[in-house]
Amino acid sequence: MGGPGDPPEGTPEGGPGGGEDEYRSVVFDESFVRAARLQEFSAQERMADHAPAVRRRPPLRRGLSRQVLILVLLIAVAFGTAIYMGVRHPYTTPAARQPVEPLRMTVIPLAPQAKVPGAADPEYLYAHSPAAQFRIGAEGIPLPAARRTAHFSDSQVVSALTTAKDYIVRSSLYPEVISGQEVRPVRVMLDGDQLDQFDQSFEHPVADGRHQPTGWLVRFDQTRAELADPKIRVEGSLQASETDSATLEVTADHTFVYALKPTGSGTKAEASLFTVRRELQFRFDRDDLRLHQAQLVVSYVQVGPLSCAEDSTNHFHPLLAGQTARTGGPAGTDPYATGGTTALCGSLATSAEPKV
Repeated sequence: MGGPGDPPEGTPEGGPGGGEDEYRSVVFDESFVRAARLQEFSAQERMADHAPAVRRRPPLRRGLSRQVLILVLLIAVAFGTAIYMGVRHPYTTPAARQPVEPLRMTVIPLAPQAKVPGAADPEYLYAHSPAAQFRIGAEGIPLPAARRTAHFSDSQVVSALTTAKDYIVRSSLYPEVISGQEVRPVRVMLDGDQLDQFDQSFEHPVADGRHQPTGWLVRFDQTRAELADPKIRVEGSLQASETDSATLEVTADHTFVYALKPTGSGTKAEASLFTVRRELQFRFDRDDLRLHQAQLVVSYVQVGPLSCAEDSTNHFHPLLAGQTARTGGPAGTDPYATGGTTALCGSLATSAEPKV
């Protein structure tokens, strides 16, 4: 029997609770109907045109999807950022790079007023000289505290100072350089635009303020003198500053004191001190900082004891213990000649020599 609320014949087919219950979850809402690709003709249309029961609907024109719009927006933002970074790029192009100045150099020999003092022990000479408190080797070239400038970061300033120090160490302290055997350790530190001037200086040395090897580095005439002590004494300072938005400048002022003895004399010969003061000015653009290279634009050197009559263009010819300066001044200067420099020579103060 059926329930109290059921019809006598039971639940009709297709009604609630009938065999159609399994399709109850399928709902054809309006969006589903609108999205259909086929549309049924009305009864009147079928009677009038004898057309098929259905027709194909034209595709809906919805415009660009949200994903396409987002993709287009991202491409536009990336393109705009690339243009902005290209305009604001911190590195100058090769075409905009400022020309590199040739090195201007001045080398002044200092002649002793009496015999050069000497002693068997180099340490004794150092202890009784103005270099008594100097540090040994590269320790005498400390780096100052680095501070960023308006257009250069802390790391870029440190890079400039470090490169300048490396150049000074290689050109003043490397044994193979000061002995006159090698120049490559110094050459590789220079900006590429200065290499022609550097090479000409060593191939054809001339005392013209542009092509003197002793303006680039320190080296002795090895037929005359050699190191009596490898512990070279050094003292000086480095200072960095910004000259413009594209250039850093480092100024270096260092005094080097070498203990020398006659070449091949062994341990019995007396040693003497030889002093070189180098005031150097370096410039760095961003390419130099990236390549760990420097532009050396000014080199001012005072060195002694030397004889003013000796040519200090290619090598230094030190006066050693017990020797005196030769009579005569530096080579003559022709004021009518163009392109030359005035020959200079100074006198080495007795206070600069060790007290023995």
